[in-house]
Amino acid sequence: MTKSPVDFDSEICPTGVPGLDEIVRGGLPKNQIYLLQGLPGTGKTTLSMQFLLEGAKRGERSLYITFSETKRELEAVAEAHGWDLSKIEILELSAISESMKMSSQSTLFHPSEIELSKVIQMLMEKIKSVSPDRIVFDSISEVRLLAESSLRYRRQMLAFKEFFVGRGPTVLFLDDMTTEEGDLHVRSIVHGVLLLEKFRASYGVERREFHIDKLRGVNFRGGTHDYVIEPGGMRIFPRLVSSQHKAGGFTRQSFTSGIDGLDSLVGGGLDSGTSNLILGPAGSGKSTIALRYALTAAKQGKRVSLFSFEESIETLVHRAVALEMDLKPMIESGNIKLRKIDPAELTPGQFASLVRSAVDDDVDMVVIDSLNGYVHAMPEQKFLMLQLHELLTYLGSRGIVTIMVLAQAGIMGSMQSPLDLTYLADTVILTRYFEAFGKIKKAISIIKRRTGSHEDSLREMRIGPGGVLVGKVLDEFSGVFSGIPKYLGEEAKMMKVPE
Repeated sequence: MTKSPVDFDSEICPTGVPGLDEIVRGGLPKNQIYLLQGLPGTGKTTLSMQFLLEGAKRGERSLYITFSETKRELEAVAEAHGWDLSKIEILELSAISESMKMSSQSTLFHPSEIELSKVIQMLMEKIKSVSPDRIVFDSISEVRLLAESSLRYRRQMLAFKEFFVGRGPTVLFLDDMTTEEGDLHVRSIVHGVLLLEKFRASYGVERREFHIDKLRGVNFRGGTHDYVIEPGGMRIFPRLVSSQHKAGGFTRQSFTSGIDGLDSLVGGGLDSGTSNLILGPAGSGKSTIALRYALTAAKQGKRVSLFSFEESIETLVHRAVALEMDLKPMIESGNIKLRKIDPAELTPGQFASLVRSAVDDDVDMVVIDSLNGYVHAMPEQKFLMLQLHELLTYLGSRGIVTIMVLAQAGIMGSMQSPLDLTYLADTVILTRYFEAFGKIKKAISIIKRRTGSHEDSLREMRIGPGGVLVGKVLDEFSGVFSGIPKYLGEEAKMMKVPE
């Protein structure tokens, strides 16, 4: 029988961690035991506290059992994140030891000197008295040390499972992975295994990744998910899967640049739902062309989100004004939103999350300037291409026109690209330098356009105080792409630069 949404909601346990519930389809199945693994410093305590705080917010009883950290240390963590732990019961191992001293007359407490069965018996009595809906054990590494043997440890974990299944709480076992490496005893017993990892980057912020190794009965989103720990707690950025974000149909429309020669080259304009790549050497006008498309769209009432990896917002706005493209009115109206991206501080997962937020804000155009910064944020090129493929497919399915800028290495002649995106893009706009009559000039052409026809010619382009100007077809030149073309016509036919 198909369960109603109410019935389904009553059987899941929302985690309170932004992004995690999306990965596990709404929350973890209730009344089950889960293992959260990670080396010290990966955020296990942070995630587990958010898990308990979410339960307290929903009127559930929450219990935190700490074997290694004191209550004061936990309160210090909560204070750093602005959390109130007053509704969470905290049970310290030291408190249990005091109780045991009363019965055993022990004068010195150390885990290796305490009989495991007595510790567990005291724990279970405390759990029965609190009768919690959510429990966190921090950490089971201490139980493993107390057990001394693998057989006894496995038997104890099975006893834990039998005890909890009968009482019905949702339990989170924390494992700092500092004892037996590769211990699979608990993994085989628990309902799900969550893994937190932290990697030291060669430069910039450390990279944190979240994985689900096992989750019975849930069609969770697998793979690697970036996450960060910031004031307020942990935030996970679910791996973008374009097929899971299908949107309804959208109205096809054309986005023009307002530059007659360029619009003629492109075949009218850039179509909604397409990805468009502007490719060329540094300084050849790629960013300026992207800005012109953004400004024209904004003036027509469209909403544009521009992510700048290279320039600061102040520099970008100032440069646009110098080219007679004043962005300030459109920024103030909200039609253009600029975001500076620092590739050393942002992971690709975070960036994809920012783009998704922009789409949720009903933007019509997304500009990424430039992809070179995105490459630096994720040096593993094969995975970068997969991420970009998912991102562009997602944007295309939502009817967004995407403009990407990619700088090539070199000035003239043969150009080298940090990655080949021409097969992913629906439209490729190519800019080039070439030498003619003792001057360095610029040329622009369209390499491909999947959604319609385009000119297969080259035109001269000039960028100056009047903005972007695209001239006539360079039909009297041969070898422009080589950088040193052969001129077959008259100099008088070239674009004139104002004195």
